[in-house]
Amino acid sequence: MHNTSISHILRQVWIGSLLFMSSSASNHKQTPPHIIFILADDLGFNDVGFHGSAQIPTPNIDALAYSGLILNQYYVNPICTPSRSALMTGKYPIHTGMQHTVLYGAEPRGLPLKEKILPQYLNDLGYVSHIVGKWHLGHYKRIYTPLFRGFKSHVGYWTGHHDYFDHIAVEHNMWGLDMRKGLAVAYDMHGKYTTDLVTERSLKVIAEHNATDKGPLFLYVAHAAAHSGNPYNPLPVSDDSVIKMGHIPHYKRRRYAAIVSKLDESVGKIVQQLEHYNMLKNSLIVFSTDNGGPAEGFNENFASNYPLRGVKNTLWEGGVRGAALLWSPLLRKSQRVANQNMHIVDWLPTLIEAAGGKMALDNLTSTNLDGQSIWQALSNDEPSPRKSVLHNIDDIWGSAALTVGEWKLMRGTNYKGAWDGWYGPAGERSPKHYDWQHVAKSQAGKALKAIKMFPSQAEQQRLRAGATVNCNLNKTYVQQGTECKPLLAPCLFNVRDDPCEYYNLAGQYPDVLKSLQAELAHFNATAVPPTNKPDDPRGAPRHWNYTWTNFGDSDIHYNDVVRLI
Repeated sequence: MHNTSISHILRQVWIGSLLFMSSSASNHKQTPPHIIFILADDLGFNDVGFHGSAQIPTPNIDALAYSGLILNQYYVNPICTPSRSALMTGKYPIHTGMQHTVLYGAEPRGLPLKEKILPQYLNDLGYVSHIVGKWHLGHYKRIYTPLFRGFKSHVGYWTGHHDYFDHIAVEHNMWGLDMRKGLAVAYDMHGKYTTDLVTERSLKVIAEHNATDKGPLFLYVAHAAAHSGNPYNPLPVSDDSVIKMGHIPHYKRRRYAAIVSKLDESVGKIVQQLEHYNMLKNSLIVFSTDNGGPAEGFNENFASNYPLRGVKNTLWEGGVRGAALLWSPLLRKSQRVANQNMHIVDWLPTLIEAAGGKMALDNLTSTNLDGQSIWQALSNDEPSPRKSVLHNIDDIWGSAALTVGEWKLMRGTNYKGAWDGWYGPAGERSPKHYDWQHVAKSQAGKALKAIKMFPSQAEQQRLRAGATVNCNLNKTYVQQGTECKPLLAPCLFNVRDDPCEYYNLAGQYPDVLKSLQAELAHFNATAVPPTNKPDDPRGAPRHWNYTWTNFGDSDIHYNDVVRLI
């Protein structure tokens, strides 16, 4: 006990001295933190160990979570493109036209060019920005692609998914190679596993930045994992990786777990690389999913959002409550479960404040953002300034959802209600079967120990218990609710006391329902029309040597001899 107390005091003194040197926004000698934003694709709420699962080993992700903040009231949009647009712009998708479904490879559109996005804001503060992995915000003209939107380099792909080995993306009965080095097609990467490519490139960016660039680094690591591949190989991963998940009885869930395990290894290698180059002690790392997990065969995938309701591309908690963490020595109160309300739209102002202080934030707030800075609330464990979350409004699907305080309004639903249930697997959840030593011995765990920021096992157990959602209702008023039938009438849930959305309280609290409906109507009045467009025949990969390309640019050749379909 005595040694633990001394260690804790020394750690607080070390962090205090670091904060003393870096907290003043007026201090021109302040060194802004390196920002590493790791975005997983289609990761479920129950697919990480820190939320109570002992099924898929995620020791590196868990080590970061226990050492930093577990974001336990964190929301994302329900599907890829809307979430990525919100992250990059700080605006709800209804305000950029990106609210309906995803952007397809042959669509002649992209994230509107009038929108200034996160790397451009950070570049203004002296950052050098790089992206590795998935873009999915438009490529039909080169000006929509990452190199023209603030990123110095991009190795990755432009569409929403591809096979992890051959890098072919299949969409709408079309297929083409989708792997790029900047604007060049990366034919030489054929056969190399995407997660490994993303990792190797990320490590190289860190090493080269340390050697050549003087400013802080913004590295956006947008993984393919754990999105499904193509119908001919929906869960692409090596047999060796699958064999390691032999404790999971369901074969397709086992393959999914292997994909997630490779993602976790990538996180560990990135953290270790930062420590190796003495960058970790001045870094800010975010790990987040882009939307809820596709469970039980949705999109041919097998994520788990247990015990939450719904899946990817639904507005239930399982579709929009995301697995996420924030880690940085700059956090004044870390190693805790953060219950501050936050949405993915908040990252832009939050990171701007963390990077540039109050002056940078004040300059930013003059723009028309939906995001709010949660930096002070997270760092100091203060109440979140975010009082409401617009989950989405999609008038094409006929669905919308809004949370104000603890109350959530559901209006309509997607897929005619076919994915409105509760989906597992729950998996093994006992702390006795959770490998605490695996967390300590992981690459991230070792790196965190090296800078004296790794918590004790007792602390890890406390945090894991605090971040585990419990749906055993102990509030009798909740159980007086009725079944929700969102296609027939709006539903109202208290997601604080009923996080699994079992009981519709619309009949019991008509005034609350009316108030949230008015708030939703206010948001809807500000929405711009969705920008979705039909596939352009020019975008078919067969015209471009079977590659997905920037087909809308006038200076590239279009094979108009081939009969268009």
